[in-house]
Amino acid sequence: MTPPAAEPPTNAPEPALSIPVDTVYFIIDKLREYDSRDMLAEPVEDPRPLESEDVDVLREQENEYRNATVLQELHSVIDDLPEDQQVDLVALTWLGRDNCSATDWRSIREEAAQAHNARTADYLLGMSMASDFLEEGLSTLGFSGKQVDTEQPPRHTGDTP
Repeated sequence: MTPPAAEPPTNAPEPALSIPVDTVYFIIDKLREYDSRDMLAEPVEDPRPLESEDVDVLREQENEYRNATVLQELHSVIDDLPEDQQVDLVALTWLGRDNCSATDWRSIREEAAQAHNARTADYLLGMSMASDFLEEGLSTLGFSGKQVDTEQPPRHTGDTP
Protein backbone atom coordinates (compact mmCIF):
# COMPACT_ATOMS: atom_id res chain seq x y z
CA MET A 1 0.00 0.00 0.00
CA THR A 2 1.40 3.38 -1.03
CA PRO A 3 1.23 6.18 1.55
CA PRO A 4 -0.76 9.26 0.50
CA ALA A 5 1.21 12.14 -0.97
CA ALA A 6 2.12 14.83 1.51
CA GLU A 7 0.30 18.11 1.17
CA PRO A 8 2.57 21.13 0.66
CA PRO A 9 2.67 23.59 3.55
CA THR A 10 0.16 26.43 3.23
CA ASN A 11 2.93 29.04 3.10
CA ALA A 12 4.74 27.38 0.18
CA PRO A 13 4.66 29.20 -3.15
CA GLU A 14 1.89 27.87 -5.33
CA PRO A 15 3.15 27.76 -8.11
CA ALA A 16 6.77 28.89 -7.93
CA LEU A 17 7.58 32.44 -8.91
CA SER A 18 8.78 33.00 -12.44
CA ILE A 19 10.75 36.06 -11.30
CA PRO A 20 13.94 35.49 -9.30
CA VAL A 21 13.49 36.53 -5.68
CA ASP A 22 16.74 38.53 -5.84
CA THR A 23 15.27 40.59 -8.68
CA VAL A 24 12.20 41.37 -6.56
CA TYR A 25 14.41 42.49 -3.65
CA PHE A 26 16.48 44.60 -6.03
CA ILE A 27 13.28 46.30 -7.23
CA ILE A 28 12.11 46.74 -3.62
CA ASP A 29 15.39 48.49 -2.78
CA LYS A 30 15.14 50.75 -5.83
CA LEU A 31 11.49 51.58 -5.09
CA ARG A 32 12.47 52.58 -1.55
CA GLU A 33 15.30 54.69 -2.90
CA TYR A 34 12.88 56.36 -5.31
CA ASP A 35 10.26 56.85 -2.57
CA SER A 36 12.83 58.60 -0.38
CA ARG A 37 12.50 61.60 -2.72
CA ASP A 38 9.79 62.91 -0.42
CA MET A 39 12.38 63.29 2.31
CA LEU A 40 14.44 65.50 0.01
CA ALA A 41 11.55 67.94 -0.23
CA GLU A 42 11.75 68.93 3.43
CA PRO A 43 12.12 72.69 3.73
CA VAL A 44 15.53 74.02 4.69
CA GLU A 45 15.76 77.31 6.53
CA ASP A 46 17.50 79.88 4.38
CA PRO A 47 18.69 83.19 5.83
CA ARG A 48 17.75 84.83 2.50
CA PRO A 49 14.46 83.16 1.61
CA LEU A 50 13.25 83.25 -1.96
CA GLU A 51 9.65 83.64 -2.88
CA SER A 52 7.80 80.47 -1.91
CA GLU A 53 7.00 79.71 -5.56
CA ASP A 54 10.69 79.89 -6.45
CA VAL A 55 11.65 77.57 -3.60
CA ASP A 56 9.04 75.01 -4.64
CA VAL A 57 10.22 75.06 -8.26
CA LEU A 58 13.88 74.72 -7.25
CA ARG A 59 13.12 71.83 -4.88
CA GLU A 60 11.08 70.04 -7.53
CA GLN A 61 13.89 70.40 -10.07
CA GLU A 62 16.44 69.16 -7.54
CA ASN A 63 14.29 66.14 -6.64
CA GLU A 64 13.69 65.29 -10.30
CA TYR A 65 17.40 65.45 -11.04
CA ARG A 66 18.38 63.31 -8.03
CA ASN A 67 15.76 60.68 -8.81
CA ALA A 68 16.12 60.58 -12.59
CA THR A 69 18.78 57.85 -12.42
CA VAL A 70 16.78 55.68 -10.00
CA LEU A 71 13.61 56.20 -11.99
CA GLN A 72 15.34 55.32 -15.25
CA GLU A 73 16.89 52.22 -13.68
CA LEU A 74 13.53 51.04 -12.32
CA HIS A 75 11.85 51.53 -15.67
CA SER A 76 14.67 49.72 -17.45
CA VAL A 77 14.74 46.73 -15.09
CA ILE A 78 10.96 46.29 -14.95
CA ASP A 79 10.34 46.96 -18.65
CA ASP A 80 13.07 44.47 -19.62
CA LEU A 81 11.47 41.66 -17.61
CA PRO A 82 9.54 39.01 -19.54
CA GLU A 83 5.77 39.35 -19.30
CA ASP A 84 5.37 36.46 -16.83
CA GLN A 85 7.83 38.12 -14.44
CA GLN A 86 6.03 41.47 -14.72
CA VAL A 87 2.80 39.64 -13.91
CA ASP A 88 4.48 38.15 -10.83
CA LEU A 89 5.50 41.63 -9.64
CA VAL A 90 1.96 42.95 -9.88
CA ALA A 91 0.51 39.80 -8.30
CA LEU A 92 2.99 40.05 -5.42
CA THR A 93 1.94 43.65 -4.73
CA TRP A 94 -1.71 42.62 -4.74
CA LEU A 95 -0.99 39.65 -2.50
CA GLY A 96 0.85 41.87 -0.01
CA ARG A 97 -1.59 44.77 -0.25
CA ASP A 98 -4.73 42.73 0.34
CA ASN A 99 -3.37 40.59 3.22
CA CYS A 100 -4.14 37.40 1.33
CA SER A 101 -2.73 33.95 2.02
CA ALA A 102 -0.43 31.83 -0.12
CA THR A 103 -3.42 29.75 -1.17
CA ASP A 104 -4.77 32.84 -2.97
CA TRP A 105 -1.62 33.14 -5.12
CA ARG A 106 -2.93 31.25 -8.14
CA SER A 107 -6.13 33.32 -8.47
CA ILE A 108 -4.35 36.63 -7.80
CA ARG A 109 -1.71 35.80 -10.40
CA GLU A 110 -4.41 34.91 -12.93
CA GLU A 111 -6.09 38.28 -12.32
CA ALA A 112 -2.76 40.06 -12.74
CA ALA A 113 -2.12 38.17 -15.98
CA GLN A 114 -5.51 39.26 -17.34
CA ALA A 115 -4.86 42.88 -16.33
CA HIS A 116 -1.28 42.96 -17.68
CA ASN A 117 -0.34 45.75 -20.04
CA ALA A 118 2.81 47.54 -21.14
CA ARG A 119 2.76 49.96 -18.16
CA THR A 120 3.91 47.73 -15.30
CA ALA A 121 6.75 50.06 -14.27
CA ASP A 122 4.46 53.12 -14.27
CA TYR A 123 1.85 51.18 -12.29
CA LEU A 124 4.32 50.14 -9.60
CA LEU A 125 5.96 53.57 -9.42
CA GLY A 126 2.56 55.18 -8.98
CA MET A 127 1.51 52.81 -6.20
CA SER A 128 2.01 54.13 -2.70
CA MET A 129 3.89 51.58 -0.57
CA ALA A 130 4.65 49.26 -3.53
CA SER A 131 7.94 48.20 -1.93
CA ASP A 132 6.18 47.20 1.29
CA PHE A 133 3.49 45.32 -0.63
CA LEU A 134 6.10 43.42 -2.66
CA GLU A 135 7.99 42.48 0.48
CA GLU A 136 4.77 41.39 2.22
CA GLY A 137 3.79 39.36 -0.85
CA LEU A 138 7.13 37.55 -0.79
CA SER A 139 6.76 36.91 2.92
CA THR A 140 3.26 35.52 2.39
CA LEU A 141 4.69 33.02 -0.09
CA GLY A 142 7.35 31.94 2.39
CA PHE A 143 10.28 34.03 1.18
CA SER A 144 11.79 36.04 4.00
CA GLY A 145 14.83 38.24 4.06
CA LYS A 146 17.05 39.08 1.15
CA GLN A 147 18.29 36.12 -0.83
CA VAL A 148 21.97 36.07 -1.76
CA ASP A 149 22.58 35.56 -5.46
CA THR A 150 25.38 36.67 -7.72
CA GLU A 151 22.99 37.42 -10.56
CA GLN A 152 21.74 40.91 -9.82
CA PRO A 153 19.65 42.77 -12.37
CA PRO A 154 21.83 44.84 -14.69
CA ARG A 155 22.60 48.27 -13.35
CA HIS A 156 23.14 49.70 -16.84
CA THR A 157 26.47 51.30 -15.98
CA GLY A 158 27.86 50.68 -19.43
CA ASP A 159 30.38 48.18 -18.14
CA THR A 160 30.26 44.69 -19.54
CA PRO A 161 31.01 41.81 -17.17
